[in-house]
Amino acid sequence: MPILPGSVAPKSLGESYLHVLHALMLRDMRTRFGASLWGYGVVVLWPCVHVFMLIAIYTFQKLAVPLGDDRALFFASGAVPVLVFQYISREVMKAVISNRPLTYYPQVKLFDVIFARILAEIVTGFLALLVVISVLLCIGTNPVPSDPFVAMCAYLSAIILGIGIGTINVAIIGFFPGWLIGYALLSIVLYISSGVMFLPSYMPDKIYYWMKFNPVLQLAEWMRSAYYPYAGLEIDYLYITMFGLTSITIGLLIVKHVVAKMSA
Repeated sequence: MPILPGSVAPKSLGESYLHVLHALMLRDMRTRFGASLWGYGVVVLWPCVHVFMLIAIYTFQKLAVPLGDDRALFFASGAVPVLVFQYISREVMKAVISNRPLTYYPQVKLFDVIFARILAEIVTGFLALLVVISVLLCIGTNPVPSDPFVAMCAYLSAIILGIGIGTINVAIIGFFPGWLIGYALLSIVLYISSGVMFLPSYMPDKIYYWMKFNPVLQLAEWMRSAYYPYAGLEIDYLYITMFGLTSITIGLLIVKHVVAKMSA
């Protein structure tokens, strides 16, 4: 039995699973972005527009940045990991809402829908990162961090945290469909307090202490520490990593044992 219209019967169990993921990703992208590359291009460019709008506002107002003398680099280094986290955590939740009818096919599980959207968002986010890097090069900004390994770890941690909170969102929305709006409001709070537009370490110690419980803030500081090692930013790497991995574990357990049975 074919999984989706136009699919080809697989030959093995592993090939069958890859076939399911491929079909889900294709359907997902065609549904969300249309049949042309232009629709997908808009989605890739949207987070880039967000970054460069911040740069433009601060440039035209001639506002000083807390670190260095390059506005573009300061905002991009903070915004990229935060936006990667936000897009993955939000779109994973929306995938379950829009693609739930596909789980009526016996070959398609709820986890497959989640995993397919995660892969699509990782690819989209990486393409957006390439666009940001290209534009930074064009305007004369060097996008290469002082410590590329630290920057790579920060980017991967943003993906892990996005997957973790995304799966938690899937679990919550299984009980409360209105959480889609609730998380949109929470995302605004997380973004404002993440330090994309300012340097949280300049806040009073009592306020900064509580702000650091926001893992998204520490993601931005983690990435910035790769570009500004002299800033002395202190990141709790274990806290961020465990927060993401624990969220993934809890979210997947609830999705598997509760949400999937509720929708069966």
